[in-house]
Amino acid sequence: MSPKTLDATTDTQTTRGLPQVSHARNAGMDLDLDWVASVQANTSAIERRAATLPGRRSVKKEFQAAWLARAISCIDLTTLAGDDTPGRVRRLCAKARQPARPEILAALGLPDLTTGAVCVYHEMIPVAVEALRGTGIPVAAVSTGFPAGLSPYHLRVKEIEESVAAGAEEIDIVISRHHVLTGNWQALYDEMKEFRAACGDAHVKAILATGELGTLRNVAKASLITMMAGADFIKTSTGKESVNATLPVSLTMIRAIRAYYQATGTRVGYKPAGGISKAKDALVYLSLMKEELGDRWLRPDLFRFGASSLLGDIERQLEHHLTGAYSASYRHPMG
Repeated sequence: MSPKTLDATTDTQTTRGLPQVSHARNAGMDLDLDWVASVQANTSAIERRAATLPGRRSVKKEFQAAWLARAISCIDLTTLAGDDTPGRVRRLCAKARQPARPEILAALGLPDLTTGAVCVYHEMIPVAVEALRGTGIPVAAVSTGFPAGLSPYHLRVKEIEESVAAGAEEIDIVISRHHVLTGNWQALYDEMKEFRAACGDAHVKAILATGELGTLRNVAKASLITMMAGADFIKTSTGKESVNATLPVSLTMIRAIRAYYQATGTRVGYKPAGGISKAKDALVYLSLMKEELGDRWLRPDLFRFGASSLLGDIERQLEHHLTGAYSASYRHPMG
């Protein structure tokens, strides 16, 4: 059984046990303030649409297992704690390399399945790079004064450059929320453009911290502007806000991605982060991506979960699929 049941996109290569298709990075475009001014968000309609998603009939049996395996491949396995140690990061990387017990992966026909990336603070990049050497799993680093994004501007830019030099292949930056709250779209665009340039060849994910932006219209406009400035991914949250990833916010951001793709032909990825800890939640987000953007966005180069505990519950569900019994959660440790 393979996650290929998810889609019929033409494959060009196979990496880490899953079919992959490459696509061009987002080069961005000039800031179009007329487009930004025209952006609307019908909050009641968005909330009604989002409310229908969890209650729909879910995929079952081998199809559910395939979707959950795909979800594993899209996880940015994350540790962003003040008490992180090299040992904790090495254990996390070991889990990224083997996200479920060998017998589970073998029974699924996916012995080479890994997570999409490992996400850490700058200080832990060298440890993660060494632990993942030769696996093809990228190291992602949070940057630009994460999580508040209020450190001196030149230091935020320098932090990106230092993280790239240390070996991070993906950089998760945080925007200045006050640019959104005051409607200073030019400043937000210029900031994102400079962050994108500082990343060089590293992919950049723009964290909008949507729980602090006030309205869905602000979320839609911030999504559009960061894409105009060259973001390869847009991401909901740092995971440190009081409100993180939600379905209404996700729908708003996904539709901004669709509008940008229709206007420019460029695909931008999406990463919900914070509060996604159950396998059933992962299935809802995957179905949302499939319905709103199509099968191409169900791959790790265009979709990621920012999560830590999610993987344990997915592994537990996969064991239930194979054995018919739920195991204790301690049988599926993170490290």
